[in-house]
Amino acid sequence: MFEERVYCGELTVGDIGKSVVLAGWVDTKRDLGGVVFLEIRDVTGIMQAVVHPAAVSGDTSTCADRVRDEYCVMVRGKVVKRSDETVNPNLKTGTIEVDIEELQILNASLVPPFPLDSRESVSEDLRLKYRYLDLRRKEMRDAVIMRHRVMQETRKYLTENRFIEIETPMLNKSTPEGARDFLVPSRINRGMFFALPQSPQLFKQILMVAGFDRYFQIVKCFRDEDLRNDRQPEFTQIDLEMSFVTPDMVMGTIEGLLKRLVIEMTGKEIKDSFPRLTYDEAMSRFGKDAPDMRFGLELVECSDIFRESQFQVFTGALAARGIIKGMAVADEGKISRKMVDDYAEFVKIYRAKGMPWVRFRSGNFEGGISKFLSDTEKDALVKAFDLQGDMLVIFSSDRKNIVNDTLGNLRVKIARDLKLFDEDELNFLWVTDFPLLEYSEEEGRYYATHHPFTSPSRESIGLLDNLTPDNVGGIKAQAYDVVLNGVEIGGGSIRISDTVLQGKIFSVLGISDEEAKVKFSFLLEALKFGAPPHGGIALGLDRVLMIIMNKNSIRDVIPFPKTQRGQCPMSEAPSPVDDDQLKELSIKLVER
Repeated sequence: MFEERVYCGELTVGDIGKSVVLAGWVDTKRDLGGVVFLEIRDVTGIMQAVVHPAAVSGDTSTCADRVRDEYCVMVRGKVVKRSDETVNPNLKTGTIEVDIEELQILNASLVPPFPLDSRESVSEDLRLKYRYLDLRRKEMRDAVIMRHRVMQETRKYLTENRFIEIETPMLNKSTPEGARDFLVPSRINRGMFFALPQSPQLFKQILMVAGFDRYFQIVKCFRDEDLRNDRQPEFTQIDLEMSFVTPDMVMGTIEGLLKRLVIEMTGKEIKDSFPRLTYDEAMSRFGKDAPDMRFGLELVECSDIFRESQFQVFTGALAARGIIKGMAVADEGKISRKMVDDYAEFVKIYRAKGMPWVRFRSGNFEGGISKFLSDTEKDALVKAFDLQGDMLVIFSSDRKNIVNDTLGNLRVKIARDLKLFDEDELNFLWVTDFPLLEYSEEEGRYYATHHPFTSPSRESIGLLDNLTPDNVGGIKAQAYDVVLNGVEIGGGSIRISDTVLQGKIFSVLGISDEEAKVKFSFLLEALKFGAPPHGGIALGLDRVLMIIMNKNSIRDVIPFPKTQRGQCPMSEAPSPVDDDQLKELSIKLVER
């Protein structure tokens, strides 16, 4: 019987008169004076089915009385046209229904712990505990199906472009250079551990040496790090690597893929190439290396304007080798004094000590720090910010990184509060020319901005011999990030294919020859066997889906995600294991 069944959402007026079998769940039941209406739901949608007690057998009539919401049922009947007054324009199948001839209850259901047609009053923990019910909701069902379609379209596009899908190991050695590894103890090799991959980085470079010049994989990756709305301990990457390429070639490939995915997901066509910003320009204008460019509110350097300022906060910051930046908001007076105070509290999150401000209205400066401004400074501000009408100017003065962090995040908050952009707009861009290295004053050492296998630009290689904390920002990487609506959705680089240069980078990072051999010996050995120039990128599939589908969290596009505490309420993972398992692995738990 089930071989004959059709899907609820695929029936059309062309099927009127046909006898069909449907199987699914009862979305809603309505009993109107003995005539029972059942909306049957499956993975494709909903079809209304009707039981006329006088026209069916006693068993079917009894089942119609017993059935409740979320019961799993099978119905056999004839497709008929609905009367004009009963047409449901909100359903794709709303012009037809099935007159039931036979109804079977395949399995009863408990009363669901939350209504499946609403989520406003339902906690996320409850939804995740009963994820199998949550996934029945149209919103989640659509997200999972879209995820499938995107993965299939990705495979199709990359295959068309000569890429080969190759799986890399899930169990490898620990190389803790970025986030913490998830460790897996080996029972056979006592005292030894595998690590789950943070990315397939080393293996995909090995594949380039092996001659598979275009590799890709839709791969699970694992990072034991603190979680946010756009992070999970396990996540999915669209991972690729290419030999004999330039950054432009990698970026062109990804632009083509993302344009294809946008069409698949939204029907919108993106014709233009993605704009490009250098890292330095992005930080200067927007305070972030992943700026949201759907709105203005650009940052302006004001240090020179306030060299002789009477405002001690500014002069103190400059004396401490800090900077001053500002941002002008053409709010037409919409930002109230209370909102200004709220913003002053908000910036403390980013270590700002305060939020100087001034309002420009009808050609005059008023409020905030206006009493400290000289006429020369006022004229300079009007010119620097193109002040006109009614505008609020907000400043930050501190170390460069704090100023950028403060205004970069405040800029986004104000834009959201004032609704300065279209939530449905998709704004892609590339950020290029990242610093290769960064210096930690606290630890007195250099770190790789991306990872230690990123190639410096040709112009920067010579600067490595005279590296200092002051000039480290001038050494640029052949690295590129793709950004969507202010979120980095992918990052990549041209890799180092020369063992001498790789050794020099390891030395700068404080990785000794012995340590390098222990962690990366198989890659370093492989590079000696005619390694081709190569580069690649990884896209965060979950982030791409979250943003394009306009979701608030990647948990809404992952079938079985973890909570912000890294737990699964449904399976109750992670969970304790018994002592025998630990003993077999030679592991003893220690109280902390």
